Amino acid sequence: MRVYPAIDLKGGKCVRLVQGRMERSTVYGDPVEMALKWKKAGAGFLHMVDLDGAFDGAGRNREAVAKAVRETGLPVQLGGGIRTLEDIRECLALGVTRVILGTVLVENPELAKEAAGLYPGRIAAGIDAKAGKVATRGWATDTDLTAVDLALQMKAAGIGTVIYTDIARDGMLGGPNIPETKRLKEKTGLEIIASGGVSRLSDLTKIRTAGIDGVIVGKALYSGAFTLEDALKEE
Repeated sequence: MRVYPAIDLKGGKCVRLVQGRMERSTVYGDPVEMALKWKKAGAGFLHMVDLDGAFDGAGRNREAVAKAVRETGLPVQLGGGIRTLEDIRECLALGVTRVILGTVLVENPELAKEAAGLYPGRIAAGIDAKAGKVATRGWATDTDLTAVDLALQMKAAGIGTVIYTDIARDGMLGGPNIPETKRLKEKTGLEIIASGGVSRLSDLTKIRTAGIDGVIVGKALYSGAFTLEDALKEE
């Protein structure tokens, strides 16, 4: 199991949201400094999200992403508002290792398939769900599509990695939705990275024991619930 420290970007700053709500954000300073902090603590891979892009489709934070990639030398997976092949090319040109597609998985699945063919192993599916149903456009739009069905569609399209976020758990420090994440793993056989709700080190143990491949940790690190050094011991 790999631990991915999260860096969410809004207006060039590192922030954390509660349940994806932009009005409920806390600023944690410079994202590049944060990336360097996580590298020093031993991170092997960073998870970055352009929140401005997720909400309005504009890649406003790419300069910060490029600088974080350049100064840390770490592999980075990036999501948020990436909805065209040109967006994907631009993100890869920044030095990003893996591009996370979200909204387009539902709105333009053919693009996801094309991207997976053009960039094998470098496209991930970001599947965000409320009560098991997929939500898009910065979690603002609900659908009737289940997370499992969408993941299976993406598997057929050639995507091998899913970042699964339970929106109700995100930023709440109430524990991750391990049963649903494990179910997604069992039903699809894909590489599954859990996101949302990690609050204590025992959550990481449970995720690893459940056979889940990775976990994104955000607010628990920023609030001091535990250190990244201790989290990495659970890998």
